[in-house]
Amino acid sequence: MESKILAGFNFDPGILIIAMFVLIILLLAYTYSLQRKQSQLDKKYRAFMRGGRGAKSLDEALENKLSSLDSITDISESLNSRITRLENSLNRSYQKIGIVKYDAFKEMGGKLSFAYALLNDSDDGFIINSIYSKEGCYNYIKEIIKGESFLALGDEEAEALEMAKQYGMGTE
Repeated sequence: MESKILAGFNFDPGILIIAMFVLIILLLAYTYSLQRKQSQLDKKYRAFMRGGRGAKSLDEALENKLSSLDSITDISESLNSRITRLENSLNRSYQKIGIVKYDAFKEMGGKLSFAYALLNDSDDGFIINSIYSKEGCYNYIKEIIKGESFLALGDEEAEALEMAKQYGMGTE
């Protein structure tokens, strides 16, 4: 029995059959290799999903991560509220400082007298004026509201107040 298709080729059709048989064997070996790899992957997947040998299952791992995330969220909220309280407290604390040392009396030396201004973020606070003389040391305090004093300020007190308003720790 002769084939008209194979008759057009100038080689033995047995070679074609042998070549196809070898190709089929190679494809079967490749298919077996792929099947083995797929089986190993399936085993690893099932073990991972079950959580075998002390390992956690995917569900347990996700639950732990979500509870950790909830814990981190709670801590973050707590820290944010603490920061807000600290910022509010900082605005009320004295953070602007001005100090001027001077000689209250011409016969005294060493600049032992001083005017000391302390202000908060709203420029509220006080000025302490300490005057040193041979007879003793006298201290006076004047209240500052919104950067202004309702009592007359001496030159040194006014200088200390301006220093605190402009060059205090809270300003740049």
